Amino acid sequence: MEQERVTAVYLIETPYTLERAAEVIAGEQSTGTFTAVPGETDQLKERHGARIEQIVELPSVSSPSLPGSKTPPGHDGFYRRGEVTVSFPMHNFGPSIPNLMSAIAGNLFELQELSGLRLVDLELPEAFAARYPGPRFGIAGTRELTGVYDRPIMGTIVKPSIGLPMADLQQMIMDVSAAGLDFIKDDELNANGTYAPLAQRVSAVMDAVNRAADATGKKIMYAFNITGDIDEMERGHELVVKAGGNCVMVSIMSVGLTGLAHLSKYSEVPIHGHRNQWGMMTRCPLLGFAFPAYQKLCRLAGADHLHVNGLDSKFYESNSSVVSSIRACLKPMYNGFGTMPVVSSAQWAGTAPATYEATSTVDVMHLAGGGILAHPGGAAAGFASMKQGWEAAVQGVPLAEYAKRHPELQQAIAKYGKG
Repeated sequence: MEQERVTAVYLIETPYTLERAAEVIAGEQSTGTFTAVPGETDQLKERHGARIEQIVELPSVSSPSLPGSKTPPGHDGFYRRGEVTVSFPMHNFGPSIPNLMSAIAGNLFELQELSGLRLVDLELPEAFAARYPGPRFGIAGTRELTGVYDRPIMGTIVKPSIGLPMADLQQMIMDVSAAGLDFIKDDELNANGTYAPLAQRVSAVMDAVNRAADATGKKIMYAFNITGDIDEMERGHELVVKAGGNCVMVSIMSVGLTGLAHLSKYSEVPIHGHRNQWGMMTRCPLLGFAFPAYQKLCRLAGADHLHVNGLDSKFYESNSSVVSSIRACLKPMYNGFGTMPVVSSAQWAGTAPATYEATSTVDVMHLAGGGILAHPGGAAAGFASMKQGWEAAVQGVPLAEYAKRHPELQQAIAKYGKG
């Protein structure tokens, strides 16, 4: 009977043949080592060995992408690239994210036979869905909590990054709530520092959130950064929930996928997944992970929202990569597991049309700091301009044309760019 298998697709570069490199990958991460050992029988390899499923050759290059690779005798000077698909029998590690990571990544990135390696995709058996139920709220639950159904959820970030004095933070919450915003979050640099402990911030923030809700009839969603050790996250979550909060945030790379999965088991509110530090995993095109593969693990572990950068942002990432990330988050997984892509970084009303044109969806969270808060007409006008940018996008009306009837959008274009 065929065992369930995990399938991983790698982009590789090697001074050897693609076939030789694929064999090394499969052997290193299952039954093999650098030399034959007692007990490595044909039966054991048949039952536990990784299997090469496909090799797709790509154009070669004349220099290695990564240092430390060795060349075979008589090397012809070419470094061959290709996409290699390898499958692993799931009974080697079971439906366990930590042990899965050891198999699909493990020591692979250190092998001398490889001058480049990147995990670009991943397919996981149903057993993982049974072990990890995925996002508890996702897109539908977040829309229900915010009351926003027919457009992106729009919000901002507390700046400066390290936070504000409590009185100033409360005033900011009152202001953005009065402006009608749907969402606001802590910056990833502001978690549980001694200058502004989480308990103090939760109390101050929720006092302002509730007062603003009484005045406006709408309770803004505030994502508290509870990133910390496992027990610290648990205490942080309890603080937020007991105070009536409706969202928590964690830096996924800081707490790890296991930490995220642990939080997801008991979280009573959506988990806003921030991907800070992601660049060190992906910035080199021949090293690390591609986001479409990694986001599957984040969704599996329970991220309800997941950062994907934004078009024309302040970061290095190309617009095509951002679009690919948004589409990946929205692609069905186990007939569900929906996580909301969070579009952020140098965003304003003018980035809405390109985002919608490329993705054909409003199922995103669109965050803007200066694009809302620094609008010439104030936060309310900034929020109005963001909505107008999306209205123009969905209706297919050029931004400059739509702005003729919407002064807030016109002011945004004048300040941030051209329509």
